[in-house]
Amino acid sequence: MNELYYKTENRQTRWASFENPLGLKGKSAMENGGAKGRAFKRFEAKETKTLLDTDGPGVVDRIWLTIDKSSPEMLRSLKLEMFWDHEEKPAVSVPLPDFFCMMLGRLNKLETVFFSNPEGRSYNSFIKMPFLKHARITLTNESDTPLKHIFYDINYTLMPLDEDKTLYLHAFWNRENPTQLTKDYTILPKVTGKGVFAGVNMSVRWDEKYAGAWFGEGEIKFYIDGDSEYPTLCGTGTEDYIGTAWGQGEFVNMTQGCTIANKENRMYAFYRFHTCDPIYFDTDIVAQIQSMGGEDKYGLLKVMENGAPVKIVTSDVDGNLEHLFLKDFKLDQNSTDCWYNFYHEMDYTSTAYFYLDKPSSNLPPLPDIQRRTEGLQDCAKDITTP
Repeated sequence: MNELYYKTENRQTRWASFENPLGLKGKSAMENGGAKGRAFKRFEAKETKTLLDTDGPGVVDRIWLTIDKSSPEMLRSLKLEMFWDHEEKPAVSVPLPDFFCMMLGRLNKLETVFFSNPEGRSYNSFIKMPFLKHARITLTNESDTPLKHIFYDINYTLMPLDEDKTLYLHAFWNRENPTQLTKDYTILPKVTGKGVFAGVNMSVRWDEKYAGAWFGEGEIKFYIDGDSEYPTLCGTGTEDYIGTAWGQGEFVNMTQGCTIANKENRMYAFYRFHTCDPIYFDTDIVAQIQSMGGEDKYGLLKVMENGAPVKIVTSDVDGNLEHLFLKDFKLDQNSTDCWYNFYHEMDYTSTAYFYLDKPSSNLPPLPDIQRRTEGLQDCAKDITTP
C-alpha cells in the first residue's frame, strides 16, 4: 500500500483483455470505433485461449474472469495454466474454479486475502505472480460443450525484479476418490527447491455409509528439508488448521474459512492461507493430511454396521487418550461409550499454492476430466453464476 503514495521509477501498468490481448501501450478499445467492441468472446469446445502473453520482468497483480452459468462438471473441465519464463511445463495447472478457491464446482460469495467472489458470479485473484522473462496464462475448455461468453482482464505491472530473490507462484491440484485407509492424503507431493508454502483449499465428500459421522479429525503434516519418517510440522485436527474448533460451520475470513459445511449432503470445503505464518523450505517440502474422522461408540457402530471402511486409532475418556491403532482393538456393544477417532476412506480434493525459486517443478500434470468431475452431480445446488 505504501507504493500508492511514493514516487516510483521503471513501472508500467498494463491490462490484458479481449480489448487488448497483448497489453500493448495505446492499443486498447480499437474495435467498433472504440465503443465496446470486444468485451467477450465465445469459448468453443476443446479450444485454448491465451489470456496473457507478455515479456518481463513484471508481476501479475490481479485476475478477474467470468463465464456463463455452468454445471460443476463443466467448471472442472476448464483448465487454467500459467507458464513462467518460456517454460514448456506449467507452474500452475488447475481446474478454473479450484484455483480461485471455489471448491466442488460450486460458487460462493467470498472475500479473502488471495481471492474473492463478491456476489458468487465471478473469479478474482490478488495473489502476486512475479516473472522475470515472460508470462503466459491460458484457459482450455476440455469439455464437449461451448460457452457463449468469457470475459476477463489481467492486471499486471512491468517492473524490475531482483533475479536472485524472485520466487515463482505454483499451484498443484490433487484428488483421491476414495482415499486409502490409514494412508495420509497428499496435498503436495515432494517438491525440490527453495520456497514458501502459501496455503491450500480443500474439499471433502463421503459415502452415505459413513452416516452423520464427523469427518475432520485429520492432522495436517509438513515434511520439510529432508524429513523422512516423521514431519517437522503437525497440526491437531482439520477444523483446528483453519482456525475454528469442535467441528466447523460456514465462515469466511481473510486467511481461513469454510465455504461449504453441508452435513446433510455430506460435503465440506475450506481453506487456509499462510500470509501471517509462511512455511519456508530450503531444499524440499511435502504436505499431507490424515483422512480421519471421529464419533461416539454408537455412531461408530452404526458406521461399521453400514460396511464403511474404518480403522480405530484412539479413544478419549474424560480427557484420557488411549492409543488403539497398533492394538487388536474390536469395538462392540460392551466397549466404553466415549469418543473414538478412526481412519476412513473419503473423496478428498485440494489445491496447494506455493512459491518456488524455479519457474517449473517436478509435479505430475493435471488429471483427466473423468477424475476431476466424477461424482459432482450432487454438488450442483447453489451455482449462482448468471
